[in-house]
Amino acid sequence: MEKCIITVVGRDTVGIIAKVCTYLADAGINILDISQTILSGYFNMMMIVDVSGSVKSFDTVVSELEEVGNSIGVKIKCQREEIFDSMHRI
Repeated sequence: MEKCIITVVGRDTVGIIAKVCTYLADAGINILDISQTILSGYFNMMMIVDVSGSVKSFDTVVSELEEVGNSIGVKIKCQREEIFDSMHRI
């Protein structure tokens, strides 16, 4: 299993989860865990996904998710699990 962490942040609007999940499904990426919240009109979502079955390269997924985010007015970041863990280690 090859896990990645996807974060989505921005002003809340209709269809954010649908757009992101549709992209992931089309790319063959499985969602393992998902958490989302809306605070004072701002949307925040964190996902743990398995990219081992992806039909696209990791770099392609990263850039295309950024494009999806730009199209719906949010910021989407995708990082490999080990990079995310290293960056957030205390």
